[in-house]
Amino acid sequence: MKRILVPVDFSEYSVEALKVAAQIARKNNSELILLHLLELPHQANALIGSGSSIPEIMFFKNKAIAKLEELMDADYLKGINITEAIEFKNASEGIIDASIKNDANLIVMGSHGTSGFKELLVGSNTEKVVRISNIPVLVIKKKAEEFKARNFVFASDFSKETRKPFRKIIEFAKIFNSNLFLVMICTPNSFKPTATAERIMSDFIANFDIENYSTHIYNDTNIEKGIVNFANSVDADLIGMCTHGRTGLAHFFNGSIGENLVNHAAKPVITFKM
Repeated sequence: MKRILVPVDFSEYSVEALKVAAQIARKNNSELILLHLLELPHQANALIGSGSSIPEIMFFKNKAIAKLEELMDADYLKGINITEAIEFKNASEGIIDASIKNDANLIVMGSHGTSGFKELLVGSNTEKVVRISNIPVLVIKKKAEEFKARNFVFASDFSKETRKPFRKIIEFAKIFNSNLFLVMICTPNSFKPTATAERIMSDFIANFDIENYSTHIYNDTNIEKGIVNFANSVDADLIGMCTHGRTGLAHFFNGSIGENLVNHAAKPVITFKM
């Protein structure tokens, strides 16, 4: 995990995400890329492309530069290799482009708590990034003095297509010396006999050299309640899941299930694209 991209809009939520990213960077000797995006009207973008200078644009750019410089003086960033960037793009497009341009390995973003995570699955910038990003996205929901992933819950159906992203999950877990709780949620609409669920999970795990893990089958009325209730039962620090690319979390959790999950989970969430 050499490069971590952190979009910052100077809100308390993005600052909390930056603090978490800084902790991860220290553990892994990573570089932080601080990205601030200035969204401009179409006409202004056209003028920028033609090389024209607009006083208003330069005012906002210089103001952003000053705020970034002030932010980089924070004690929690001292000693970390940091690159700062300002782009004139809309948020989701700019974040994805920056992650590709800088060959980032992880995106860390903040969210406005419960209401922010409700927006996550109904068209917000965070949802778009989660849906499109080819690299893991860690979404931070609330302030925490220390980011921990000691108890890391990964909820999945453990199908073959999750094998590739699961390797990244293992890598992330090793950084934090996590105990991986691998859980399959069984509901009335996705019922599997215990023997069948155990076999699926056993066959899945056989493909990996993995330590510090346990497998669980959890029954509940729906998937999102099952994940939240199981995560709470093991005092999870982090919830992980896979996404299906452009169909995003809403597809993975069958429409509103994902929205309900992040509305009720008071935990950081990390997503890995299949």
